[in-house]
Amino acid sequence: MACFCSIQFLPFAKSLTLLSPISTLSSLPLRPIRSNFSPPPVSSLPSPFPCRCTSATSPPSHSDGFIGFLDDEEEEAAAAGEEEEEEEDEEEFYEDDDLDLEALESEAKDAVRSYSTSLSRQLTIEDETDDLKGFKGKQKRRKGATKTIPDHLLPKVTIVGRPNVGKSALFNRLVGGNRAIVVDEPGVTRDRLYGRSFWGDHEFVVVDTGGVLNVSKSQANVMEDLAISTTIGMDGISLLSREAAVARMPSMIERQATAAVEEASVIIFLVDGQAGLTAADVEIADWLRKSYSSKYIVLAVNKCESPRKGVMQASEFWSLGFSPIPISALSGTGTGELLDLVCSGLKKTEDVENMDEEENYVPSIAIVGRPNVGKSSILNSLLGEDRTIVSPISGTTRDAIDTEFVGPDGQKFRLIDTAGIRRRASVASSGSTTEALSVNRAFRAIRRSDVVALVIEAMACITEQDTRIAERIEKEGKGCLIVVNKWDTIPNKNQQTATYYEQDVREKMRMLDWAPIVYSTAITGQSVEKVIVAASTVEKERARRLSTAILNQVIREAIAFKSPPRTRGGKRGRVYYCTQAAIRPPTFVFFVNDAKLFPETYRRYMEKQLRSDAGFAGTPIRLLWRSRRKVEKDEGKAATRTRSNLSPCEGNVALTT
Repeated sequence: MACFCSIQFLPFAKSLTLLSPISTLSSLPLRPIRSNFSPPPVSSLPSPFPCRCTSATSPPSHSDGFIGFLDDEEEEAAAAGEEEEEEEDEEEFYEDDDLDLEALESEAKDAVRSYSTSLSRQLTIEDETDDLKGFKGKQKRRKGATKTIPDHLLPKVTIVGRPNVGKSALFNRLVGGNRAIVVDEPGVTRDRLYGRSFWGDHEFVVVDTGGVLNVSKSQANVMEDLAISTTIGMDGISLLSREAAVARMPSMIERQATAAVEEASVIIFLVDGQAGLTAADVEIADWLRKSYSSKYIVLAVNKCESPRKGVMQASEFWSLGFSPIPISALSGTGTGELLDLVCSGLKKTEDVENMDEEENYVPSIAIVGRPNVGKSSILNSLLGEDRTIVSPISGTTRDAIDTEFVGPDGQKFRLIDTAGIRRRASVASSGSTTEALSVNRAFRAIRRSDVVALVIEAMACITEQDTRIAERIEKEGKGCLIVVNKWDTIPNKNQQTATYYEQDVREKMRMLDWAPIVYSTAITGQSVEKVIVAASTVEKERARRLSTAILNQVIREAIAFKSPPRTRGGKRGRVYYCTQAAIRPPTFVFFVNDAKLFPETYRRYMEKQLRSDAGFAGTPIRLLWRSRRKVEKDEGKAATRTRSNLSPCEGNVALTT
């Protein structure tokens, strides 16, 4: 029996209770403060009123009964608090057999679709709504048509002609869409541009080319016809190199057009009906007749919007030795008759059988970056041919160039060379409509690609524009690898150079800290093959799927290592279920009690744990958090837990609104 004088310590115990952060929370039950400190016995504490009792036994008093009652109540509360705390710790990751897993999986897929739709609305591209509004000639895919025939097995139809006769407009009309840049100025198209098309039972590939020139013209006239500037994109280039690059440009464009004509089954020779017959048309006709007489050639007279005037305009071109047909690429007049003539010279290609969807799937790799960092050089080095024009003049590439490529292991890829992406303010200040459309085509290439090779220049290191492009890639959810080109320009390299350079890249591109880095020199072909190897690895990681059992085990271990933080009100987030709802990119949906209880820092921690335990190198991963609440089965249990409004109990799962 305690001494009566120990009642003097009750005010001190009460003050400790009031200072405790746990006891002041009305929503939490009373529970003891867990600490390694054990209070000394009351008899060992000094007292200002020393006990004068010498007898071992003392008469019972009212105060002794009060203390005994208080001790019993504290013990019961402590036991109940420990039990509820252990239950909460166990249920930070809650998974029960009563969960409707099929409903959760269905809801997860709906969440992914909703998120993707919302994201696509945010990442709008300017020319998706206002570029070429007048063009409405989009083809509708015929019923039963399946894209089982690879592009390289389809016959090719090449469009040739002098500059500014409407070749790109006709290309867009035949393939359906705005693939090629169409601007009312000559020399816009420089590289070959490919697109699939069909007419009736025939399917073929249409090839757009740059304006074909002739050697009879002087260099000044050629420059004027192609509208080649001697100032735009020439910053930092010496005068001698500038003149040499400009002089080579016409021959490079003509070489690209010649390569397209050589691989074509049918040639569409396009002329301008409004401008009439020119000397350039006569020389191109002679060139086609002498060099490619074995190929089927169709003469199309463009810009004949009026059917009556079109016949008169076309009659002028009979002297070229071909039968002219009046058409209008802008309005579509006469294109049906043109396609009938084209298909009469094509052989029908049979569909390739025994090809499932996975075998037919060809991942796309977009090569993007700032102007003049070596994107076209990397493409040509990979293909082993001059597929695109390479020039020290920045902005040489304008369209997004698609090319099929087969890797060393037989894996097929679609390589997309893009125009250099400059800052929006620089593009606007230049006043060039062509450059603005080229940048938009580059953003479209990122969107339709699977893996993006972000090319940076070694000596220039990381710029603000590189960071903006990286942010766009991450938001689009594309796999990415960073290609450090022109690595040979780094002086005095040693074994630590790449390590220090990688640290600098990781520091400035934190949004792509998961992307692998490849060092190459495209002009000599050094280490360029590593780009395809890294892209293949990234694509495999991008398409990888974790089983739900392994995924939940990873999440359970991550929560055990670091629990979600508590709010000031004592609430703590709990994960009920997690599933991978999509691939490309890997998307995981977390079903939790309240998504607001998981701050951004904890979500980044969960992403790092997923990467460290499950991989996914080179691809962004998305974590979607869905709020849910648990409904108690036995309402009687709620009455016994009046002090714990947030304590979970066994029950079904319902969606919170």
